[in-house]
Amino acid sequence: MQRRQLATLAASAALLAARPARAAWPERPVTLIVAFPAGGGTDVAARTLARFMERELGQPIVVLNRGGAGGEIGWSEMARAQPDGYTIGFINTPNILSIPIERQARYKLEDFAPVANVVDDPGAFVVPTDSRFRTLSDLVAFARANPDNVTYATTGIGSDDHLAALAFERLAGVRMTHVPFAGAAPVRNALVGRQITMASMNVGEAIADMRSGLARALGQMAPARWSEAPDTPTFREQGFDVIQGSMRGLAAPAGVPGPVLQRLAGAARAAMENPEFRQLATQQALPLRYLGPEEYGAALAALRSELQGLWRAHPWKE
Repeated sequence: MQRRQLATLAASAALLAARPARAAWPERPVTLIVAFPAGGGTDVAARTLARFMERELGQPIVVLNRGGAGGEIGWSEMARAQPDGYTIGFINTPNILSIPIERQARYKLEDFAPVANVVDDPGAFVVPTDSRFRTLSDLVAFARANPDNVTYATTGIGSDDHLAALAFERLAGVRMTHVPFAGAAPVRNALVGRQITMASMNVGEAIADMRSGLARALGQMAPARWSEAPDTPTFREQGFDVIQGSMRGLAAPAGVPGPVLQRLAGAARAAMENPEFRQLATQQALPLRYLGPEEYGAALAALRSELQGLWRAHPWKE
């Protein structure tokens, strides 16, 4: 009996040894869904990152643009994809969080496994260089004495620019007039053309005009000053606790295996540490901020709670 058992075990071991070992993930190209049209800031950042992540993963990353509905079309497609790591996506705040708050969306935050945050472009209040306002306190004093007379441009209702301005109004006890535009370029034109008092926009979008002397920022909405705008104080430094901006990073469908998630996060981190990538990011005015899966997930959950509170206090659709 013992000999028979030993023979069976030996045969089983030989059979297992004869089987080909399962190849490490990934074995084929990875699809990266970008929920915005080709050529935009999000698309350019995603494609740049993908080029460097390919080197780390040893497989091509195919960028697939699925624009529409503020990002909902692309993110809904990603949420329904197989959680095997072969379909991932670029997600943006606040849209990824605000859309399910505003309406019945086809996805929710829990449908995604955050992989890595890549960009955190802080908001800013930007004025023409010759503006009467030098600080946020100057702006608040005028706005309190002249309700609704300060006009500010944003990239649209519910954008990070708009939500930041609403939060500032509540905190400072002022009323300003919102002028939404369809994109950053028209906002910039309205600012330079002095059609509006100021622009609420991301520092990365304003930095070129700031460097050329066409505009200056009253403050940036980051926890600390961005290295590319060291002379612009934060809102917190000026006594206004507003932290807002546009986070952009990678996510996968919920349920992706842990080792695959960590491999993706590691590839993103290695890409972001590459000097060549960092040089390109500087050229594209991308404020980089790496967050791993757990930290990124916690940041998204905290921001969602903040937006839910803002919606209850002041629904931005109104």
